[in-house]
Amino acid sequence: MPKIILNFLLVSILLCCNARAANMETKESQQKKHFKKDVVLSADLKYLLYLPKDYNSTGKPFSLIVFLHGAGERGDNLDQLKVHGIPKIAEADSNFPFVVIAPQCPAEKWWTYYIEPLKALIDDVKDEYNIDKSRVYLTGLSMGGFCTWSLAAQYPDDFAAIVPICGGGEIRLAMLKRYKMPVWAFHGAKDDVIPIARSQEMVDAIKTAGGNIKFTIYPELRHNCWDAAYGDPNLYKWFLEQKNK
Repeated sequence: MPKIILNFLLVSILLCCNARAANMETKESQQKKHFKKDVVLSADLKYLLYLPKDYNSTGKPFSLIVFLHGAGERGDNLDQLKVHGIPKIAEADSNFPFVVIAPQCPAEKWWTYYIEPLKALIDDVKDEYNIDKSRVYLTGLSMGGFCTWSLAAQYPDDFAAIVPICGGGEIRLAMLKRYKMPVWAFHGAKDDVIPIARSQEMVDAIKTAGGNIKFTIYPELRHNCWDAAYGDPNLYKWFLEQKNK
């Protein structure tokens, strides 16, 4: 057999083998699969519980405030939570009329990793205590403000009202009308940690989507505007005016 014909045959065989191998490799790298498995989520959160002095397990149910702290109170010392926000108010005022739960985010973690554990905790407290399920209010500051937006968007039917303070959220969720509940947002105009624009863009988006929102801006305050917000008696009157239908 002439050498040129032999070489041609060898090249043709090699090309066919390479093409077949390429086809086999393509099929193997693009296999169609289906995954199905039951996933069990473990929830492990420490939290402060405040019960009004007239709390009872029967009779008229009580309104519940869920408070989410900022990044500075992460860890495993629950007493840290009493420094700011609703736990600080409840510690100082024995006549505070709400049941309060204040979970603590573990050190070096972020609230947004704990959406499902927070949901499980809230559901457990609603079942365990004499809670008016139509009057559950969610609020948080800074990191907790961000999670207030996130948790409310994930479970919009669970909360009668939310109060995110110096936080921010996802505009697309606001435009998708995930915030069905009344919202009262607060922010310091001179905030140099989380720009006021993060709250303003959420307020604008919710208004555009036809939502119910009010926005309080403190012209001279920086990041800590929560002392002013939580220290306003009108906030708690407003809470009690909100109820799930």
